[in-house]
Amino acid sequence: MKDILDTMAADGVLDEGDLARVRDMQAEGVPLDQALAEAGPPPETLLPYLADAFGVPYVEPETTPVDGRLVREFPARLLLKHSLLPLRRENGAVLVATSRLFDTSGLDELRLATGRELRPALAPAAGIARCVKQQLGVGADTVQSLVSDAAETDIRVLSETDEAVDLAADAEDASIIRFVNQVLTEAIELRATDVHFEPFEDELSVRYRVDGVLQEATIPHEVRQFQAAIVSRLKILSRLDIAEKRLPQDGRIKLMMDGREIDVRVSVIPMLHGEAVVLRLLDRSAALLGLEGLGMSVADETALARICELPHGIVLVTGPTGSGKTTTLYAALSRINDVQRKIITIEDPIEYHLRGINQIQVAGKAGLSFARGLRSILRHDPDVILVGEIRDIETAEIAVQASLTGHLVFSTLHTNDAPGAVTRLVDMGVEPYLVASSLEAVLAQRLVRLICPACKESYEPTEPQALVTTFGPPAPSELYRGVGCRECQGTGYRGRTGVFELMPISEGVRRLILQRASAGDVRELALQEGMLSLRRDGWRHVLAGRTTVEEVLRVTKDERLHADVLVETSREDA
Repeated sequence: MKDILDTMAADGVLDEGDLARVRDMQAEGVPLDQALAEAGPPPETLLPYLADAFGVPYVEPETTPVDGRLVREFPARLLLKHSLLPLRRENGAVLVATSRLFDTSGLDELRLATGRELRPALAPAAGIARCVKQQLGVGADTVQSLVSDAAETDIRVLSETDEAVDLAADAEDASIIRFVNQVLTEAIELRATDVHFEPFEDELSVRYRVDGVLQEATIPHEVRQFQAAIVSRLKILSRLDIAEKRLPQDGRIKLMMDGREIDVRVSVIPMLHGEAVVLRLLDRSAALLGLEGLGMSVADETALARICELPHGIVLVTGPTGSGKTTTLYAALSRINDVQRKIITIEDPIEYHLRGINQIQVAGKAGLSFARGLRSILRHDPDVILVGEIRDIETAEIAVQASLTGHLVFSTLHTNDAPGAVTRLVDMGVEPYLVASSLEAVLAQRLVRLICPACKESYEPTEPQALVTTFGPPAPSELYRGVGCRECQGTGYRGRTGVFELMPISEGVRRLILQRASAGDVRELALQEGMLSLRRDGWRHVLAGRTTVEEVLRVTKDERLHADVLVETSREDA
């Protein structure tokens, strides 16, 4: 033992103080591996020395081939409890990774439970835990206990009236509760914005939307037989009717995790093979961004700040669901929120609580719609109004009237780009002269994933001129990408930022609105007047090394290609 400590001291792994502490702990009966771990060296540095000194293999679980079928032959409860990972069969024994060389209780219990010959290999505990979860799936120990309990239960024939009662009891089972909690915990740890429970004929799929992209969660295949109980548990949490399986239902759950308040919106829809559930996760404790934190160019940020100071008019933010529209609107409101302005919002749902701002929650069941709430808001003498979304002609007309009577109105609209918002309002039935006189600016936006800083690397583009053709100048000599690492779950991306298309309503655009011009004509004039398209604004992030070419292409469309398709289609029709 003295040899290994002397070697580590000679190699600079342990300093004199660490060496003294380890020897003192050993004298008190503390095992060597535990003493070394408490002395401070990271496991990746410490364990290879122990493996070499005691003649056992050292492995990195995430880079070592693992026999997945072999792992599933062992009790998940013991693997997770003792941080053990079966790697492979070797000379009639099973090589099992462990982080504790001198604490053999875990290996002994596993050996007793399976009757197999086991040989230890040393590996970092964190790597073992990640690999076990990857191989077995989320809540593997919980599902195993559910399967064993179900096997021991006698078959019962349920009448249709008993079904709801039975499902309620199943949903309150400790194992079902634990499994749902484990899925939610992993989703929050992965920074997921949505969790999808999707039933198919022979499996229950669970997917997380992380940074705007869906990725499949690894869960045990046996969980499919408990799908009804899992859905019932989610319904109970969100105060929905567990007996209703024919109609869609919407609810909400409030969670507290590590001191963070998580608001969960729940949507349940009947599908072919059962009910599908989608959870939208909203972290209320997340810090609100200012305009400077949205990822805007300096020019767009300055222009939007100036627009926010207007005394009246309508400012629209457009984009698909999940593109960050609400975050942008909150940033704009936060900028102008002071004691001299009265700001009232009507939202569905209220995503963040803003101090000093009056916020109203839409309540469809009680009859409080956007239109009805907006009428009442106008009687409260506001200076600034935020309407969560313009969904119908009634809301649009009231918003226009509010802007014409001296109020600054912010709202969102579902269109693909900024010019499309103009024609959308006209198509909804708002008179062109009202749109032209009330609309002040439209901001279209998307979210692109940021390159993971932990695995970021530079590379030389193979065809820089092709990129100029796609995005515009300048031709880059160097670009960046993420290789993929543990921090980003191998995606190469971590976090998101915005790309924007800001179109102030100029006199030229107002004339086109009055002429009922197409969105293409409005876009052409806006670009001539200096508007940057979403793709061009995304190119700014690529050149700055914040995101990749592929990511910008993923979230934006080629306007020239779109125009060519329209021309070709019109020729064919002719």
